[in-house]
Amino acid sequence: MTELRELYQEMILDHGKRPRNFRAQDDAESAAGHNPLCGDRVTVYVRTEDGVIRDVSFQGSGCAISTASASLMTEALSGKTVEEARALFRRFHELVAAEGDEQGLGKLEVFKGVRDFPMRVKCATLAWHTLCAALDHEKDLVTTE
Repeated sequence: MTELRELYQEMILDHGKRPRNFRAQDDAESAAGHNPLCGDRVTVYVRTEDGVIRDVSFQGSGCAISTASASLMTEALSGKTVEEARALFRRFHELVAAEGDEQGLGKLEVFKGVRDFPMRVKCATLAWHTLCAALDHEKDLVTTE
């Protein structure tokens, strides 16, 4: 189990240092989020077509967990329907909050260890909450408080 935990830590650190889909989009819906507890800030950009996520990206700054979560989120959601994205967020939140099964979440399962640090759940879910705000065309700042 130690080797698996180390692999998960390496993946989080890799995505934290070299996030994927880290860019703005001019032609996309966007929303901004902030975690005042640790200072994480994120803007999520999402472009949908006929109810399908065609492109999702983000920009911002934050801890390794927050940045890695946003990066892995963008990889997991491209090509999914909006409904599938919302369902995936619910399952992801259950995973990090220790309320659900981690099976079937693919690379997102690396965040299972967050459940051992309840204060970090907000770091892991900030980009996801911000994505939902962008999908709902909300312009108010998303906060974790």
